[in-house]
Amino acid sequence: MARALVIGEFGRFLITGGIAAGANVLSRWLFNLVMPFEAAVAVAYLVGMTTAYVLAKLFVFETSGRTARDEFFRFAIVNVVALAQVWLVSVGLARYLFPALGFTWYADDVAHLIGVVIPAVTSYLGHRHFSFAARRASVEDVGSERDGI
Repeated sequence: MARALVIGEFGRFLITGGIAAGANVLSRWLFNLVMPFEAAVAVAYLVGMTTAYVLAKLFVFETSGRTARDEFFRFAIVNVVALAQVWLVSVGLARYLFPALGFTWYADDVAHLIGVVIPAVTSYLGHRHFSFAARRASVEDVGSERDGI
């Protein structure tokens, strides 16, 4: 039974990413009350990204040995690529493809949900191998450890 609960790092990433995606979409609905859809998607992405960082740090990845500031900066770099993916897919679907197809049933919401799901794999790989990658020891670190400093 306990073995069935072991879902692995990518599974935990998907679960925490799902929670962050929920925060993203819910906040986009709220932001959409006071700003255009295109801006609301971008601002909501920041809410989702911050949620994703906190959850990934707590539940997904091992300690990297980096400061939280350095990790978050790296996390943000990976998310710039993901933001471009989310924005292009969301706006492309909502403003171009869906109208061309005559799709109107919650078009903004469906477009945004699809846009949020698209970068799951690319983000996981970026965070695993860059954002939360173990910090390599520098020459100064090795010398300090050897000297007992």
